[in-house]
Amino acid sequence: MKINSFEELLVYELRELYDAEQHITKALPKMVKAASSQELRAAFQDHLETTKTHVSRLEEAFGALAQPIKGETCKGLKGLVDEGEEIIDEKADPAVKDAGLIVAAQKIEHYEIAAYGSVRTWAQILGHERVADLFARTLEEEKEADKKLTALAESAINVRAREHATI
Repeated sequence: MKINSFEELLVYELRELYDAEQHITKALPKMVKAASSQELRAAFQDHLETTKTHVSRLEEAFGALAQPIKGETCKGLKGLVDEGEEIIDEKADPAVKDAGLIVAAQKIEHYEIAAYGSVRTWAQILGHERVADLFARTLEEEKEADKKLTALAESAINVRAREHATI
């Protein structure tokens, strides 16, 4: 796709985000299954439901912008999901694997925080207030997911990983 305007850049990024959320929707059930911590499994399961809402919001944004709903390969997120799948496939101690799953998930969250923050701002600048509001809600949910993962890591999972580390 050739990007000739700020509006086209916004639409291009929405398409990448749509593809990214599709990848995340497929990756999260694998992460749920791979996690040994009940709290971490629950956090991933909760975020799967939230991610489905993000997909719906993106579809609503496409409609508000009179654009067809379609994805554009999001290479950055695909790479982060691939890294997460490498952790899932590791034969590591379950506590250590949980710590690895958290970092993989947080890398994805940080990517999404950057992307949703940008498209929210772009939508505001372009006068698409409804679209900006959709992305503001998604951005807050992504930040909240990141905080939950940090709290899980700091309260228990990283400590368990340290205790199970082999030296």
